[in-house]
Amino acid sequence: MTSQPQPVDTAPARRPLFADWLAHSNDVTSVFLAAGQNPDLVNLAGGLPEPALWPVEELAELAAEAVRNHPTETLAYGPIPGLPALRDLIAQRFSAPGLELSRDNVLITTAGMQALELVGKVLLEPGATIAAQSPAYLGALDAWMPRAPRYRPMRIGADGFDPHRALAGAQFAYTVPNFSNPSGRLVTLAERHALVEAAHDTGTWLVEDDPYGVLYYDGNPLPRMLTLSAARAPGRYDGPVVYMGSLSKELTPGLRLGWVIAAPEMIAALATAKQGSDMCSSGLSQMLALGAFRRRIPERILPQMLATYRERRDALCDALQTHLAGHLDWQRPAGGMFVWARARDPRLDSDRLLHRALAQGVCISPSSVFDPEGLDRGAMRLNFTLNPPDRLEEGVRRLAAAIHATLEEG
Repeated sequence: MTSQPQPVDTAPARRPLFADWLAHSNDVTSVFLAAGQNPDLVNLAGGLPEPALWPVEELAELAAEAVRNHPTETLAYGPIPGLPALRDLIAQRFSAPGLELSRDNVLITTAGMQALELVGKVLLEPGATIAAQSPAYLGALDAWMPRAPRYRPMRIGADGFDPHRALAGAQFAYTVPNFSNPSGRLVTLAERHALVEAAHDTGTWLVEDDPYGVLYYDGNPLPRMLTLSAARAPGRYDGPVVYMGSLSKELTPGLRLGWVIAAPEMIAALATAKQGSDMCSSGLSQMLALGAFRRRIPERILPQMLATYRERRDALCDALQTHLAGHLDWQRPAGGMFVWARARDPRLDSDRLLHRALAQGVCISPSSVFDPEGLDRGAMRLNFTLNPPDRLEEGVRRLAAAIHATLEEG
């Protein structure tokens, strides 16, 4: 008796599902980065620097010199914590009276975003609590989203804000004290002292994310919380502040070069996490950074950068006053890259406004993406560093048309 052929199951095998956190992600970052590809669209959404300020010829010269004279450092795998010479230079650059740093206090990262992601890897178990300055940087929220943290909003400067209560029990506190992304707010000296005191008293790590620290247009720079922390325990730094910086705003973002300065135990933990992330940061980028620092390129280009961005900040605020004073409230920031504008009319939903604005030829960042719960839809972040004054004026004019159209829809 011959056996009958068995039917072949032609249905495709079901693939495993993607991780749950992807269902909670947003597409706003990709929207405003893609907006840069449309030459007619005025991009007020991203935190983008002015390309004309980049020292292209000097960097090209440094790159050729680095590859030719230092092929091992630029083209081979490098030490996970970063090139020793660059770590030493960063330690020296940030040392101050009372703040003693060595290479053991420094980790080189692939830009500031990796620093944020690594902190999440070493400190967060699923569901752990982050005390976060509110509204919070979208990139940080994205970096920690896979670990499903809970957020405790810190409204620094608000009546009744208690830093000790905010930090107690959190895995870490996250702040952007210099011209916060997205709000543009400058945390005052008294508030910095209070946060540092709370970190020391509670034992909670205090992340000081400082990409905009050189971009002061008005007034003198305030001391870093890292420096204030060191004053409480002089000697080699071993305190709770985890300071993050990068070259993205003071030189160029394409190098993807950043650093963390912290207690040696934190640096060691982050280096272990980095090993499973990218093994090591680009040797070429590190050598370019080393050469740029040695030639003092960031210091030399800073005056022109400040003059350019100050003019653009004023142009954006003046345009808002001309076209939208009746619809939005905002403050002129003393530095940074952003103006935070809140709608006076509660009917103005900035999520809806984003799509209406794109149709008008202008891109904004809605406030919901800076709220871990996605509930704040009454404000927007506007960038002024990328566009010259006439484009900022045009962008605000288009935004005004979009706001009027959105409100007419009801």
